[in-house]
Amino acid sequence: MIGLRDVVVVGGGHNGLVAAAYLARAGLSVLVLERLDHVGGAAVSARCFPGVDVRLSRYSYLVSLLPRKIVTELGLSIPLRRRRISSYTPVGDSGLFVDTADDERTSASFRRVTGGPRELAAWRDFYDLAGRVARRVFPTLTEPLPDRESLRRAIDDERAWQVMFGRPLGDTLGELFTHDTVRGVVLTDALIGTFASADDPGLRQNRCLLYHLIGNGTGDWDVPIGGMGAVTDALADAARSAGAELVTGAEVVSVDPAGEVRYRLRDKEISVGARHVLGNVAPHVLAGLLGETPPQPAPEGAQLKVNMVLRRLPRLRDHRVTPEEAFSGTFHVNEGYDQLATAFAEADAGRIPSLPPCEVYCHSLTDPSILGDAERAAGVQTLTLFGLHMPARLFEHDREQARDRALLATLRSLNTVLAEPIEDCLLRVDGEPCLEARSPLDLADQLRMPGGHIFHRDLSWPYAEDPAQAGRWGVETAHERILLCGAGAVRGGGVSGIPGHNAAMAVLAREA
Repeated sequence: MIGLRDVVVVGGGHNGLVAAAYLARAGLSVLVLERLDHVGGAAVSARCFPGVDVRLSRYSYLVSLLPRKIVTELGLSIPLRRRRISSYTPVGDSGLFVDTADDERTSASFRRVTGGPRELAAWRDFYDLAGRVARRVFPTLTEPLPDRESLRRAIDDERAWQVMFGRPLGDTLGELFTHDTVRGVVLTDALIGTFASADDPGLRQNRCLLYHLIGNGTGDWDVPIGGMGAVTDALADAARSAGAELVTGAEVVSVDPAGEVRYRLRDKEISVGARHVLGNVAPHVLAGLLGETPPQPAPEGAQLKVNMVLRRLPRLRDHRVTPEEAFSGTFHVNEGYDQLATAFAEADAGRIPSLPPCEVYCHSLTDPSILGDAERAAGVQTLTLFGLHMPARLFEHDREQARDRALLATLRSLNTVLAEPIEDCLLRVDGEPCLEARSPLDLADQLRMPGGHIFHRDLSWPYAEDPAQAGRWGVETAHERILLCGAGAVRGGGVSGIPGHNAAMAVLAREA
């Protein structure tokens, strides 16, 4: 054993960096061990195509849940830019257009698509309700866990509680909305990274929706200037400047409950002791490192992530909206309520959806800094596509061929709502299109996310489901020295830093 640290963090993703920065600033000796040759986990930027100077946010791509509290307390410089256009959803030769700065244009779009004012009124009612919940719930995410009734009292709105926490989202959407497109747009936020139906009695869809609507009390999803790697770079700088040691190329092979961590570095196996070990890995991975049986059920991711570089944006069938407007927000593709239900049923039966629902946005429209000078001058743009209802089980046999089939089906789906094929707009280098796709199994291999689950496991409610855990931080394990600080912690998921903050607070409470 090469010595004793106060804290060893297993995994250098953004949550681990947040924990390391807080703990090093408090004067503790902190060692971060990262398997890859760079820190950041899924929150990284990369030049994905040879000869193309475009820094894509390869995996995670937008920021909502990162609390301003963490940014302020760690002195981070992370510029985020709000998207004026919330979303655009093509419907035939028209579309549902939500412009946060132009109520009349949004209203006219709703009237045109839905036939009157009713759906917009219901839409505003729903998101007003979500805003009330967000303002009450979000501040609690960086505090000790409340119990269920305490959070219910804090929200102090029984209707809002029932909508978000009490009954399947499908019931609410059926009561509030009559138009299939509007129902579908609301439902999509409940399905990002979550394989569920609107009527799932386990309410996984409700939990997913909750986290997508409460970020910083507003629910805004912002573009990180410089790409997602800029977020990680700022966190790594904060950790290093506070005195934390970050070691890359260090693969942890075992963790002992007594605090011994063994890892491989340049073909050598090294052991280090720690008074506290923070697992910035999925609970399934941590269980394996501890030599324990992983918790059940096993995680299963359910998304296809596609990154593209375009020589220009595609033309739209709707001439009331420019491509620059439509793609600067979330561009919904075949995500009507019935379309989502059909795709879920097909995937649940083991088939790639015949018309895969997906959503797209263009980072470079909001943040051209990710483009090199030549690419910017040539009018190059990026597209990030997130495909829903693509569970890992669909890729388990003939995984490369299954990924190709899923990609082709998804591009066909996108083309049904465009005025020209997206393939005609792709930038090509030596004849090869600038396009890459990642299935859940690819994420499992590349990022050690079991099943490719982007949240490490199903999202939790933001309260102590076991009343005995109330007042704790939601990061504790069965072992006193071992804490969880990744997305699989209670109140984890997304690029938030919240599990990292909460694990750090748990350590500091013990050190006090």
